[in-house]
Amino acid sequence: MSEKRARLLKLADELIEAARRLGVEVRREKLLREVGYRARGGPCRLRDQHLIIIDREMPPADQIEIIAEALRGRSHEQLYLSPAARRFLQPGTDPA
Repeated sequence: MSEKRARLLKLADELIEAARRLGVEVRREKLLREVGYRARGGPCRLRDQHLIIIDREMPPADQIEIIAEALRGRSHEQLYLSPAARRFLQPGTDPA
């Protein structure tokens, strides 16, 4: 595994933990694909539970983008996050 991929996976895991602390469950699932259709994943709500669904086969940078998009609208200032993780929660940040 490349150093960059390992770093991005660690960052994705940190954002997943931040989501958990904010009451959002993140699920890495194998999303089914059909010809002409590509499921991306993203935030959803199931009854009273807030979820973020991510395709587990998606590159780490794309996983980070989906998690960060879902968390940007939430109050995360009270959480301790590494400077790199906090930077991704700012609008217009590209994880690549």
